[in-house]
Amino acid sequence: MSAVLQPKPSKPVRDRVSTEEWNVRVDLAAAYQLAAHFKWTDLIYTHFSARVPGEHDHYLINAYGLMFDEITASNLVKIDYHGKVLDDTMGLGYNEAGFVIHGAVHQARPEIQCVIHTHTRPGVAVSAMKCGLLPISQHAMRVQREVTYHDYEGIALDMDERVRLARDLGKTSKAMILRNHGLLALGESVRDAFEVMYYLDCACQIQVDALAGGMDNVLLMAQQAADTASEQFHRTDRSAAHKDWPALLRMLDRKGSNYRD
Repeated sequence: MSAVLQPKPSKPVRDRVSTEEWNVRVDLAAAYQLAAHFKWTDLIYTHFSARVPGEHDHYLINAYGLMFDEITASNLVKIDYHGKVLDDTMGLGYNEAGFVIHGAVHQARPEIQCVIHTHTRPGVAVSAMKCGLLPISQHAMRVQREVTYHDYEGIALDMDERVRLARDLGKTSKAMILRNHGLLALGESVRDAFEVMYYLDCACQIQVDALAGGMDNVLLMAQQAADTASEQFHRTDRSAAHKDWPALLRMLDRKGSNYRD
């Protein structure tokens, strides 16, 4: 008989948080369930976070022990910059490495609202390539000009690593490759961070596939074409920024996902 996790009895989360926080919870839970759909998961070991609106030093992260398709708006864990748990309906706590990584980014980049970290096979594969992310696909052009790199130091349990992680991330990057580890995407909303990760992960998969034929057979983009594509992706009137997230949520709704619970 399968185990069923039950939340601790309490006043429903939706009734004790602001409307703004609830909306962010719904979007973050949707991002987790979309990650399950796109196969970005690594059992229970990666993590996405979102800053709580109006509570600058508080953020939401997944309960440690839930699969991504189990994550809902209500069972996200709220913590502060010091790692203190402020709300945890499941009583599962959070992944310590997630606290180290996400806390570092949220403190270093106050304009960032969401951080997504993954260990996908193509992402880890490219993180182990000396060449880094190559300009060989249109997908790469969405992120390459802002990709930064951070060298591997072991599992992210050392609080001192936060300083070096923030330094390597810099002040403007929204995409980071953690060497021999995985990928990191940042955004001014959950939707923004999700898009960065989608393109970054796709670019890595394309690179792995292309390099299977040997580096000598890979065509690098001309610099002018690469610059043009990058500018096109970053234009302010790009309609995809308003259309893709509602479409993704509709897909989850059609699948019967409970992310809004």
